[in-house]
Amino acid sequence: MAQFWRPGSARPRASLIDDEEGGVLFLSSPAPSSSSGFGYSSLERQRQRLPVFKYRDAILYLVENHATTIIVGETGSGKTTQIPQYLKEAGWAEGGRVIACTQPRRLAVQSVASRVAEEMGVKIGEEVGYTIRFEDQTNPGVTMIKFLTDGVLIREMMDDPLLTKYSVIMVDEAHERSISTDMLLGLLKKIQRRRPELRLIISSATIEAKSMSNFFQNRKKVLEHFAMDSVPNQLPAIVSVEGKGYTVDIYYVEEPVSDYLQTTVDTVLLINEKESPGDILVFLTGQDDIDAAVKLLTDATHDDKKRSSGLLILPLFSGLSRVDQDLVFAPTPRGKRKVVISTNIAETSLTLEGVVYVVDSGFSKQRFYNPVSDIESLVVAPISKASARQRAGRAGRVRPGKCFRLYTEDYFLKEMAADGIPEMQRSNLVSCVIQLKALGIDNILGFDWLASPPPEAMVRALEVLYSLSIVDDDVKLTSPIGYQIAEVPMDPMVSKMVLSACDLGCSEEMTTIAASLSVQSIWVSGRGAQKASDEVKLRFAAAEGDHITFLNVYKGFINSGKSSQWCYKNYVNYHAMKKVVDVKEQLCRLLRRFGLALKSCEQDTQILRKAIIAGFFANSCYMEEYSHNGLYKTIRSSQEVYIHPSSVLFRVNPKWVVYHSLVSTDKHYMRNVIAIDPSWLIEAAPHFYQTRSPNLALY
Repeated sequence: MAQFWRPGSARPRASLIDDEEGGVLFLSSPAPSSSSGFGYSSLERQRQRLPVFKYRDAILYLVENHATTIIVGETGSGKTTQIPQYLKEAGWAEGGRVIACTQPRRLAVQSVASRVAEEMGVKIGEEVGYTIRFEDQTNPGVTMIKFLTDGVLIREMMDDPLLTKYSVIMVDEAHERSISTDMLLGLLKKIQRRRPELRLIISSATIEAKSMSNFFQNRKKVLEHFAMDSVPNQLPAIVSVEGKGYTVDIYYVEEPVSDYLQTTVDTVLLINEKESPGDILVFLTGQDDIDAAVKLLTDATHDDKKRSSGLLILPLFSGLSRVDQDLVFAPTPRGKRKVVISTNIAETSLTLEGVVYVVDSGFSKQRFYNPVSDIESLVVAPISKASARQRAGRAGRVRPGKCFRLYTEDYFLKEMAADGIPEMQRSNLVSCVIQLKALGIDNILGFDWLASPPPEAMVRALEVLYSLSIVDDDVKLTSPIGYQIAEVPMDPMVSKMVLSACDLGCSEEMTTIAASLSVQSIWVSGRGAQKASDEVKLRFAAAEGDHITFLNVYKGFINSGKSSQWCYKNYVNYHAMKKVVDVKEQLCRLLRRFGLALKSCEQDTQILRKAIIAGFFANSCYMEEYSHNGLYKTIRSSQEVYIHPSSVLFRVNPKWVVYHSLVSTDKHYMRNVIAIDPSWLIEAAPHFYQTRSPNLALY
């Protein structure tokens, strides 16, 4: 059991929350017995108690007079939910104009929109709406405040390059530095030169306000034909909003821990045993860790009822169903203590009312892409000091709290990095490049980046797009296929696969496969019955591989009448399958708009696999001769890879395969794999394989 100690009184570390992000303040309704009820006046009083309320007039004045306003908001300030409402109240949504507020994560978009709609007393999708990929809950002409992801707003520029319907765009959580956020900021800076009347609000907590201000200052002159009195001040304004955070006592371990998962569970049980009432928020790395911690804590409720009594254990991660989300945000029942075990999604994007204790493992799961090997590694990496402070700040929302860090104070002070690495500098940039090309930005390297992307990743992205015939010899989008692929909101390789299926006559099936690849997983974990789960999976398994297996599952789901009971029996994720149906319908609508016919190949799996190869020919592998452990080598770089255990081809080991993605954990694993004939590779991509593949001759 880890021992925590409190820093000495001479150097209190109580208020490590003075530069944290507030996120969304979810205020729970009073108990039904409350005589006051929970009407409009109660919500209005709660709004006025938020710290951002006293800055209302100042913020509106700055937005009126400055093209860009940078808001540094402390924990609990309420800026995410309130500022869009202040703008509407001040008239920025009149005359059919719309106020946009972007978030880096889909879950945050939905949650914030629901909260704001509740505060305004309207139904979601009317005056307040949201748009995420493949889901649009807005009503043109009616929606005044629109929440959306950064990526969706970038896609809107393809139809409306100057975003003319928006009067104010608020980029929230800018410090998260996702690829889409960095791209969006560069694009908005360009748009403001053509639309000086557009107001931007850049909102965050740990953001370096000065560097962001400098980024938006370096403007070329705005268009001459605008009367200068109609153009707002081009110098960005900065306002700091105080939070209402309470003090948070920080505790560290005396010695480094060897097993952060077990230590996390022990710490939760210790808090439950020793500390006064209050919910616990635990930060772990990903769904696997979260599932393991939930199981360990659930087991503890059986083994030691005294230590674990009253615990309500709930997971929180981005792929969570809406029903499970609602459990996380619901008020804690009387006599219970909620334990929310979360990824870093709860660091800033979402905020949970009632959390008094935070357990910080010190790690998060991050993607790192190597453009040379073309392998994306999911790495459990140490967090930064900025993240550690964000996490601690979660505990001081409703009253003084405590944060238990599963690392030493010495490590925090001397070894932990100050900030994380922007996603732009550690990701595959193929989708990013095609979007910029579609927006008419040809000089990608000359684009105004907040953080420059690695040249190797940029070259690799252009190479992929060229090999797929998406860009031509002049690195311009090809017509029509390049422009069509840019319009499909999916990975370009998936989009190419779908469009090729239209030519080959199997688009009906391929839209199902593409939709299945767009969700995290159509399977649920074995719920402690892995053997039964694997046996059920075999019923759907196709000898050709995972993509054809998806078709079998989809057919079973449709034939069952889209039954949740059928999904439960077959270890299929019901919410994922509903999403697959929805995404398929939208893809079909898009293809019809392109004037492409939807046809079925009538179970001709060879045609289907050839269509898959049209998009994924670069992801081909062959099995090493005399390999007894399923070792494959990639054609492109002779990288050693293995079929992922979740694949239906695990242990089958066909001679030649094409994979959807490579993920590196303890080994380099191929996910979503299909068996192929190597001659199809030369047929699909002679330009790619003529000079690259001596190995093709071996078979």
